[in-house]
Amino acid sequence: MTDLIPAPHAVQEPMGRGVPLDGDTTLWAAPGTETTERWLRATLGAALGLPLRPGPEDARGGVRLLLDGSLEPEAYRLGVVADQGVEIRGGDPAGVFWGAQTLRQLLGPEAFRRAPVRPGRAVGIPHRIIDDSPRFRWRGLLLDVARHFMPKEGVLRYLDLMAAHKLNVFHFHLTDDQGWRIEIKRHPRLTETASWRSRTKFGHRASPLWEEKPHGGYYTQDDIREIVAYAAERHITVVPEIDVPGHSQAAIAAYPELGNTDVIDTTALSVWDTWGISSNVLAPTDNTLRFYEGVFEEILELFPSQFIHVGGDECRKEQWSGSVTAKNRIADLGLADEDELQAWFIGHFGAWLSARGRRLIGWDEILEGGLAPGAAVSSWRGYGGGIAAARAGHDVVMCPEQYVYLDHRQAPGEDEPVPIGFVRTLEDVYRFEPVPPGLTEEEVRHVLGTQANVWTEAMEDVARVDYQTFPRLAAFAEVAWSRLPAPEERDFAGFERRMAAHYARLDALGVAYRPPAGPRPWQKRPGVPGRPIEGLPPNK
Repeated sequence: MTDLIPAPHAVQEPMGRGVPLDGDTTLWAAPGTETTERWLRATLGAALGLPLRPGPEDARGGVRLLLDGSLEPEAYRLGVVADQGVEIRGGDPAGVFWGAQTLRQLLGPEAFRRAPVRPGRAVGIPHRIIDDSPRFRWRGLLLDVARHFMPKEGVLRYLDLMAAHKLNVFHFHLTDDQGWRIEIKRHPRLTETASWRSRTKFGHRASPLWEEKPHGGYYTQDDIREIVAYAAERHITVVPEIDVPGHSQAAIAAYPELGNTDVIDTTALSVWDTWGISSNVLAPTDNTLRFYEGVFEEILELFPSQFIHVGGDECRKEQWSGSVTAKNRIADLGLADEDELQAWFIGHFGAWLSARGRRLIGWDEILEGGLAPGAAVSSWRGYGGGIAAARAGHDVVMCPEQYVYLDHRQAPGEDEPVPIGFVRTLEDVYRFEPVPPGLTEEEVRHVLGTQANVWTEAMEDVARVDYQTFPRLAAFAEVAWSRLPAPEERDFAGFERRMAAHYARLDALGVAYRPPAGPRPWQKRPGVPGRPIEGLPPNK
């Protein structure tokens, strides 16, 4: 019985001796497998103290990497056979890399460290053959760095954690009311002004507590290039999110002309220091469109991803309702109301991105008022948005807050730090089914995959992010990768048994996860109010 996570498709465990890895073990890599070759030497070799020197393809007991056109994209076959060594075949370079992640798990928790704890000791791999491939091609993690900034090293660490769980899309939430996190050279005040706030609400927005010190940070364009390259080496695509037209108070604070100047004095705005949904949204003017076209031009230079996320959610309309400028735009365009005005705004950037060979993706509110062909939807308000999108012929990524918003509390106990939203346990996540019920076979093909979202209003540092994200991300990774039975038929007890081994891997990686028995004393936040109301979702 294997303790791998995510569970592989098929495992043969014939009788026989395993294969030892030691200082004499060689590594041969076929053309096209260079990313895995580099990763094995730099990461696995460093952890176990193995040089993994280059050797011939037929070296006895060596490690071999090669591509196999008979396998599907991202699929792999890992063979560990005595007297033959270790062979990883992949349907493409990503498949070889995912096979290497499985090999790492077979080597035990020591393989997850950065240096050997028992130098010079041979490490044995049990004899087995594993055939595996993913269920979904989009296996994502959203990380919100706008509410609480995560320094670059923390982002790179999370890319490593994603790779260890065979996740392949990093949704990088870079802008919001509370901060702008990416350098845009033609608009320098986005980092000079919009990247920091004077103080921060501690806990839920109804909390009376404040952290009375500035908070901020941003990534330079070279930082972004490094992050994107680091992700690509791990076969992870980085999808940036630049929020429009709502969630934009930080940008308006830096450039007041972007706001609804005929309704409020936008020069008095600052980067928002609390949580919720700000009423300060972008004005539907030509100046705003040209400004954000300039932003997206620089974004496209930095991110090669097919999809660019534009937000599009939770756009309050009060200011548009009171704005003569907005009313004139509605009349000039022959629109019915402010909802159609938002659809026009999103449609503009959908067409703009399409003309440059990219695709727009946004939260499910972008369906309201109509959505142009080619645009995709992130379904967060339950299954409804995903069902509507698929039936309308749009691709969809399923990330319903009821299951995969990892900022939600993990247990009902009072010890949970800053309890937010629904109780969503490890088992709840494990029983999540990404494909909505009732879709036809054709509509199901529009479900690109699924994504877990980590919103950081109540996560002031990396340790808090770890606590909320793990171990639930391990359960999510299995849902996204493995071909599990129906939710009610899933073997959660078996998953928990495998997690016993996986916790040791997370320990070796230094992940500050939530222990099964509950938070450790230093993981608690006594006296910091959350919003522990079942059925009342938190705002993003």
